[in-house]
Amino acid sequence: MKDNQQILGTEPIGKLLIKYSVPAIISMMVNGLYNVVDRIFIGNIPGVGPLAITGLGVTMPIMTIILAFGMLIGIGSVTNISIKLGQGKKEEAEQIIGNAITLAIIVGLLISIIGITFENQILHMFGASDGSLPYAKAYINIILLGTIFNLLGMVFNNSIRGDGNPKLSATIMVVGCLTNIVLDALFIMVFKMGIQGAAIATVTSQFVTAIWGLAYYTRGKSTLKFKKSSLKLNKSLVGAIFAIGCAPFAMQIAASCVQIICNNSLKTYGGDLAIGAMATINSVIMMVGMPIIGISQGAQPIIGFNYGAKKYDRADKTLKICALAATIGLSIGWLLVQLVPAPIVSMFNGDADLVSISVDGIRKYLSMMPLIGVSMIGSNYFQAIGKAKQAMFLSLLRQVILLVPMMLILPRILGLNGVWFAQPIADVISFIVTFVLLFREVKSHKVQENDEVEVIPVEI
Repeated sequence: MKDNQQILGTEPIGKLLIKYSVPAIISMMVNGLYNVVDRIFIGNIPGVGPLAITGLGVTMPIMTIILAFGMLIGIGSVTNISIKLGQGKKEEAEQIIGNAITLAIIVGLLISIIGITFENQILHMFGASDGSLPYAKAYINIILLGTIFNLLGMVFNNSIRGDGNPKLSATIMVVGCLTNIVLDALFIMVFKMGIQGAAIATVTSQFVTAIWGLAYYTRGKSTLKFKKSSLKLNKSLVGAIFAIGCAPFAMQIAASCVQIICNNSLKTYGGDLAIGAMATINSVIMMVGMPIIGISQGAQPIIGFNYGAKKYDRADKTLKICALAATIGLSIGWLLVQLVPAPIVSMFNGDADLVSISVDGIRKYLSMMPLIGVSMIGSNYFQAIGKAKQAMFLSLLRQVILLVPMMLILPRILGLNGVWFAQPIADVISFIVTFVLLFREVKSHKVQENDEVEVIPVEI
């Protein structure tokens, strides 16, 4: 316990961030690769690549909804675990793990049943045409059947990291991704199973990560002990998980809503090919954005523990380092997107028309990408210190409050360019608001520290 947790309040912040964030970055990159690898293989299926990747783009809102529930339970639980450990409440931290497992199973079943039952209506609403619908259905049916494994994998990935074993968390995710890549090549290229082969490969790899994560706790190798009694849902613990996890959940649900609105605008002003282009753009966003989420997740145990222990200076220092790292990383990604976009988008499909519209879109859509880091880190910071309202507001600000109205209005004025320019405008405004809120929060911590110093009695 001391080795895995108390160091959060004593070791240098830089060293802790390397220990916790690097494995988390790897995990998130691997998590992103689950979808990206599928798109690369599917987009290059001879004869049907462009239409198949459009079908995959139509399913993205569903994939994002599944990710949202995974983050709701996974991040909500690991943040509460970190805070409880910082407060010295180990038993409550252990109960959270069992509750998270039960929630993942229940939510996974509900998503599978609802998704498969209403798939036609859902996919049409999400932008499917008569041409892309068969490909969308062939892929998402299998993905929905494996939702439980997907959610459990995310829960275990987060809880194992919070348990003080970030290296194992990353290892499990890497093995899962490699499994996905190998099976993608086998099912699509060798067995000619098409888009269904990609879905089977993804679900199989998610099954591997879920079983491995479960084995970590059932074999007694974990620091926090798993007990069957903790599987029984506790109202207060579930409420605490949802209260903290609702911020990233809201962000992903908002992203799904934006994808639905975006798909329908793209279908109106650019046709199926434009939806395929956005699927490619979102793949690039995923690979650039996942490391930032990894930085945030790796920092959460550090921020949560130190905030719970009232070591505000350490929590705030973690925030500043993460914001700087995120901005630098996104700036590098921005340079690549602006200077050499064609080779990047060509990985997903070599069709000349699709590449052309993707290059134009990605340069405009990601024109303010360096600013996104502060917005993402800021939202996760408030989440880590248990201030769910602020975290929720910042999450909704960029993806709902600002972006959705722009997605609805700008395309009517600018056509397809309205879709591409909506995001950078939202990014600029969100950056400004997030920066102001973070500045006020950090300033309030300094006031609290000064007040605490003043009331400490002096021994003579």
